[in-house]
Order: sequence, then C-alpha cells, then structure tokens
Amino acid sequence: MVGRDGVQRELSAFMAAAGGQALILRGETGVGKSALLDHVAGLAAPEHHRVIRASGVEAETELPFAGLHQLLYSLLPHSAGLDEGHRAVFDVVFGLREGRAPSVMSLGIAVLDLLSLAASEKPLLLLLDDGQWMDASSAEVCGFVGRRLTGSSVKMLIAVRSDVGSRFDTAALPELPVAALSEEAAGQLLDLRHPRLDPRTRSSVLEHAMGNPLALLELPAYLDGGHPGRDLGFGNIPLSRRLQHVYGIRIERLAAPVREELLRGALDGVGAGPGGNRAPGARYRMREADEAVTAGLLDIDPATGDLVFRHPLVRATVVQLATPNQRRAAHAELAQVHRDDVERRARHLAASAVDPDEEVAAALEAAADSATRRGGAVAAVAWLTRAAELSETPADRSRRLGDAAFIAGHAALLDQAQKLVRSDLLPGASESPATVVTSAYVALYEDGDVRSAHRHVAAAIETLREDGPHEPAAILARLVNVLLAISQYAGDAALWERTEQLMDSLGARVDTRSAIYRDAWSDVVRHGAGVHERVEHAFSDGSELEPWDVSRLAVAAYHVDTLRQYRPYLQRAVDREVETGAVTTGMTMLHLIMLDQLAAGEWDDAERTGQRALELTTSHGHALFAHQTRAYLGLLAALRGQVERAREAQAVLDAWARPRGVGFLTQIADAIGTAAALSEGDYEAAYLYAIGITPPGSFERCAHQASRTLLDLVEAAVHTGRLEQARRHARAASDAGLPGVSPRLALITYGALAMTAADDKEAEDMYARAEAHPAGAGFPFELARIRLAHGVRLRHTQGPKAARPVLVRAAESFERLGATGWAERAQAELRASGAPARGSLSYLTALTWQERRIAELAASGLTNKEIGERMRLSPRTVSSHLYRVFPKLGITSRAALRDALGKAASPLRRVGGHSSLGEPDQHVVHHRSPAAVDDQ
Repeated sequence: MVGRDGVQRELSAFMAAAGGQALILRGETGVGKSALLDHVAGLAAPEHHRVIRASGVEAETELPFAGLHQLLYSLLPHSAGLDEGHRAVFDVVFGLREGRAPSVMSLGIAVLDLLSLAASEKPLLLLLDDGQWMDASSAEVCGFVGRRLTGSSVKMLIAVRSDVGSRFDTAALPELPVAALSEEAAGQLLDLRHPRLDPRTRSSVLEHAMGNPLALLELPAYLDGGHPGRDLGFGNIPLSRRLQHVYGIRIERLAAPVREELLRGALDGVGAGPGGNRAPGARYRMREADEAVTAGLLDIDPATGDLVFRHPLVRATVVQLATPNQRRAAHAELAQVHRDDVERRARHLAASAVDPDEEVAAALEAAADSATRRGGAVAAVAWLTRAAELSETPADRSRRLGDAAFIAGHAALLDQAQKLVRSDLLPGASESPATVVTSAYVALYEDGDVRSAHRHVAAAIETLREDGPHEPAAILARLVNVLLAISQYAGDAALWERTEQLMDSLGARVDTRSAIYRDAWSDVVRHGAGVHERVEHAFSDGSELEPWDVSRLAVAAYHVDTLRQYRPYLQRAVDREVETGAVTTGMTMLHLIMLDQLAAGEWDDAERTGQRALELTTSHGHALFAHQTRAYLGLLAALRGQVERAREAQAVLDAWARPRGVGFLTQIADAIGTAAALSEGDYEAAYLYAIGITPPGSFERCAHQASRTLLDLVEAAVHTGRLEQARRHARAASDAGLPGVSPRLALITYGALAMTAADDKEAEDMYARAEAHPAGAGFPFELARIRLAHGVRLRHTQGPKAARPVLVRAAESFERLGATGWAERAQAELRASGAPARGSLSYLTALTWQERRIAELAASGLTNKEIGERMRLSPRTVSSHLYRVFPKLGITSRAALRDALGKAASPLRRVGGHSSLGEPDQHVVHHRSPAAVDDQ
C-alpha cells in the first residue's frame, strides 16, 4: 500500500490494543477502504483472530435486519449455547418464527451474547464494508454493539463512504478518516502499477483520479488503450460518474445474457467483494457469468462460492447502463424469484410496473402494512406512495396517498405528509379528510394550536357525518382520534363537550378503541370506571395493533394508572419506532415509559428517558412534545427537591402553554408548582397551586391533574389549617368512586381520608387500608407520604414508640427515591420520636437566605407581624417559613432558635452532596402546622 503509513499505524494500534473496540473508516468511493480492511484482516492472522466479513447492499437498505443476518450468519450455530429468550430474538428477526421485532437494545444484547460466546473460542474481528448501505435496523444494532465491546475479545471495523449519509454517522463510534492520496503518493502508486505510461496519459490519469486509488488503478488501461480521456467525456463529471463510465466500457462488451444476469444480481442487491453474500438464499444468485469474472467485474466469494461484484461501482454501473425496459423485465423476474417474500416481491413488482396495476398496488399496500408492524414506517411511506401511483381508480389513489401521509405524520415526516396530501388536491376541490388530519397534526405538534385545529377537524367530521357512511371507516377513525388528541391537550371542558357531542352523533360508526380513548383521556373521575378492563381487552391481540394504536391505548392505561403491565411492550417497541418507524409515536412511548418509571420510583431511569425524549422531540421540531417532556422533567425535579430547576421548567412551560390554551400542560405546570412547594414545606404556596387545578371538594371537569393531585391538595390544606376543605376534598374523592377507577387513586383516596379523619379509629382504619393496598409497592412515593403522615399522627396519639417503625419506613423510602425535602421532614420526625438520626439519612439542607433571616429576626424577639413588615411578607408566609426552619434546626419553639442558629453556623459536613448538621440534634421535634408556629 502506498501513501497510507499513518492510517496503517492507527490500524495496527487498533489491533494491538487490549480488549474489544469498534472503529469506523470513512472515505470517498474508491479511496481504498476495502484494501485497508484486507490489510487489517492480514494483521489478524498472526493474532489467531477469526475474521468475519460482511458488506452493505444498496438494494437491501429498506429490508430490516438484512445486513445483520449477513454479518451473523456464520456465527448462528453458536446460538445453540444461548438462552431460549435470545434464540427467540434471532428467530423472530430472521423470520424463523412469528412475533414482533425486538427493540434495538434487546437485539443488541442478544448479539453481544452471541459474539461473546463465539469469541470464547477465538477472538473475533468483524469487518463490515460499505456500511452506508446497511439497512437502518442493522446499523443501529451494530452501533449499539460497537459502543459496548470494551472488555470483550471482539473488534469491529466498519468502512463507510463519506459522500453518502448513513446511520453510522450518528453511531458515536471513533472514526479514522481515509483521505485521497497526496499528489506525491498518487504519482508513486501510478508509477508502481503502470510504469510504462506516456507522460500525457500519466498526467491525464493523475488529473482525473484526484488521488483516488481505484481510479488510479483502473483508468490507465482505458486511457492508454485507444480511448483518450476526452472521448470518455470526463470533463467536470464527478469522480463516481467517471468510474462508472470506466466500468461501463467493460460491461458493454459482455454478451447480452451475461449483462442480463448481472442486472438481475445488481437489482437484487448481490454483494460486492469477499463476504458480499453471506446469507444463502436471501438474494439472487448469479450464474453462467464467467465472462464477467474474466473482465474483472465479478469475483468469486471464497467462503460461499457465489459470484459477487468486484466493487459496488460495478453494480451501480450495470443498473445505469440498462434501459428502462431491461430494468423492468429484470424486476419482474425477481418478483417471481421472491414470490414468498411479501416485502421483497412487492418492491420488485413496483419497479416492473409502468401503467396502473391494482394487483401490484395491493401487493405494495400489504408490504407497507408488514413494514409498519415491523417498525419500518419510513419504508411504508415510500411503498404506499408508489402504490398510489399504480392505483387504477382515483378513490384508491386518494386512499393510499392518505395512508402514506398519515404514516408520514407519525414518522415525524410532516413536510412529506403535507406534500402527499397536496398532491391529491384538485384545483377548486374541498379539503380531503387526509388533508385535514395532516394539517391538524402539523398545527398540534409544531405549535400547540389546539383551538383552530379542533374547529378544523370537528368541521370535517360534521361533513362526513352529513354525507353518510361513504368514506372508509379508517378515515373517520383517524379524524375522531386526532380530535380526541387535540381535546386531550386542550384540557378544556367546553371543547371536550363538543367532541363528545360529535362522537355521540356518529353512533355505531365510532370505533371501539376511540371510545376507550374518549373515556380515559377526557375525565377519569366521571368516565374512568371499567377503562382498565377495556384497555386490557384491546391489548389482548397485540399483533393486530399499529404502533399508534399501542401508544394511544398505553396513554389510556396511564390515565387509570395501569401502565406498568404494558411498559415491557413499550420498551420493546420504542427503539424500533424511534429509529426507522413511527418516530412521533416513539416520542409518546418515551413519555409513557418515563411516567411509569417516575411512578415506580425509578427516578434515575426516568431522568435518562426524559433527556432522551427531549433530544428527540427538539431535533424534530415538535414543540408540543418538547414542552411536554420538559413538563415531566420539571415534575421529577420538584419531587426530588430540585426546586430551582423545577420552577424554571414551570415558568418555561407556563409561558408557552397558557397563551395557546394547552390546558394539559398548564395543569402540569401547576402540579410542578404544587410538588415543589410541598417538597420544601411551603404548604401555603402548595395549596394555592393545587386549587388552581381544581377547587377543594370537587374535581374540575376534564382536568386530568385534578384527581392526580388529590393527595397534594388535601395535605396542603391540612398543614395550612384548612381542615374543612381537606375533609370535603377527601370525601369527594370517595363519593366519586375513585378507588374503583385506578389502583393509585385508591391508595391516595384512602390516604386522604386517613389524613382528614377526625376520629382516631377511623384514621387508623384508613391508614391500614392504604398501607395494605396491593398497589402500594407500585407507587412508593405516595405510600411513603401516607406513612409519614401516619407516623406523625401516631406520635401525637399513641406516642413516639408506636410512630418509630412507620416513620423509619417512610424515611427509608424517601431516601431511596432521592426525595430530599421529604426525607429531611421524615428525619426530623424520627428525631422527634426519640430515634437517633441514622448516618444514611442525615443530609439536612442548610437554611435558605430568607429562612435564615426570618429565623434571626424571630430569635431577636420580633413577632411574625413585625418580621413580615420588615421583609414585606404576610404573617402567614412568615409562619410557613418558620415551620420549615424548626425541623431543619431540630427544635420545636422560638425560644430555642438562638442556640440552634449558633449550632447551624458551626462547620457543616457534606453527606451525599448536601450540607447536614455535624451531630444529630437531641431536641424533640413535634409536627406542627404553620398556623401553630405563632409568636410564642
């Protein structure tokens, strides 16, 4: 090799490095990447590596997992040593059994286990050429695996073209650029391989090759053989075109039957170079093409004996030189070869057709449906668009364009969706239902425009209703479902009333799943009974569900707090949808996974999921979903006691959502304010935020946070002395039958009834009912809050000894969750019960500036009113601040403030990143409401 000393040193270091790793070689076509792969294969021989080679195939870029099959084919016998679950993953992916395609993570882990098993016998070197042509699903898995090879005996080297985009561009793997040769090195290579060139030809080769090794090696034979450069039409043609022309000369000299054979192989994606055809039977096998081998256009794969193209440019040139009729005839033959493969057959049929053909269009439609269910929504859009072109009737054409636009919208291809529906709109004609659906999704996702979108879709449904049942049921269902989504985000009772009236007027034409969405998304307090069972029934035949059906049903499950049982389903699907499928649906799936992680107390995982969702939604310009993600991250921050971060998220959310009337998000903004205030013990602020969502004693219609914040409102009311409002709200929850709607609502309803019970026996009964509820373990934060309140009551009614076990369990839960504000409160209550502070719980935060100033003024003898006048605060707010200060300092009265402030000023030790008092305080802490922290 000439001119590659630096690259070769890097590759030698790559092979010599201990442990596994992955590396991408990136360079233009013909720059020598394949030769460098051969070089590395040679380096591997002395190290006794087993070399596995594969190559991306342009014709298979739309076939999910085709590249992975090729890469792993020779290793599949090792799968016998894997567990049944991982064997099943490979069987599903490679079509050996029915089932849903696994997520990138599930498949990636199975691949890692397979590689580990194979490498236990001999270290592995995986060489992947033309990675830019690898199908998206396979490329994502290879990227996942490549990022996790550290510590293994597997090395992976991937060659990709720099002038063709690919999934490896964002794989976050280290890269080694392979540039064109310098002028000096190019001259050396040319003189070494073609030493007898005349000066003119040599100069012409160097000029047109521009340092490309393949061109340097190939061009001289044709420029020096009676074909001057000017006759080849080089001019300013890009390098790839020039090289295709060079190969074209050889191809044109082949006999017609051989060219036809090469064309069939090229159109079906026969590989190029060693390892090009490692999946027997997956592609067309070229035969009787010895003439092409002799001409240097084909090679024989030594591993399989199959004919493969010498270089991808040969394959591309074969197709380019064929006439349209020749290409169509070859595609028709290939459709027969693949008659048992729905997707591959349809692809070839579509390419073979010229005139409208309903049989071909129907085959493409079936292939699109298959691709959608396998996470290939992007391919489905292309196939449905082609099916529309081949449709024999305007109605079928419109329907298929509408289907393509609908899937494009869910695939986050909103611009393409709009183009598709506009292409079906005749001058002067009214908007089609597909146009309305697409426009509504654009307005909703990109700008949160719920009001005009609702009017637009409602009017379209009215038109369909008046016209009678002429439109397909799917069209009406799409309109109804987008109207339901708009209504959910609006969170407005008047809009929901309009939506429900429209659905009622449609009668039996409303799809059963749409009815579930209406009842779950609108108002679970009034319509939630029985939703859980209906969702479960709808999920019972998951194979018939499209990705958007899955996410919508899961949203319904979230509203009735039964999302946990569907989370594995979502986690298997989300990677697939985000990468190559319904990306918008994948965003919703990420939201749902995060919400369930948050509910289950898996807050670190929820943070990671939320950050992933935020990156995805912002990168696609989905402002609505981006703000929804920020809302959930803000709520998580509030629960964790990260108050400043929570309030920042609340402010951003409120500023965007409130002017647009996106009530779904403004309610979450108020819920963030409530949670943040509760976390820092500001019960007055918490109460004001909570009643902004729903008034005490009732549940605002169509406000999804009204029932979710039940415990927040009740607890804030109790701590601010509003016992009557608290009791009224708890009774309203019981009277509304909330315990029968969802397991979480049952838990917090019993907790609210216990907190507000005037009779000690009634309170104990309700606390026992809450703490024994089978759903309690699934909602650890809510359960810990109920236990904390129970412990406080026990300390006052039965004494410290009875309270201690309950308080310990609450404190441990808060600590485990990372709910710092709540953990501090539980710690203070434990000290008040006489229990020594445990080291693992001792991370009381320092006083804020305002708390310290109020405490200092109170210690100097000023009354709450006097402090308020100095600090421009109300006496009630001063009382609330003192209520938070007392447990932080481990005291119970104003008289102890001076001494406690002196101790707090002493050096603090750091525990878990938080300041805490150096020694546990021995003062007894009583749980008192702010109203009790008066001037005494």
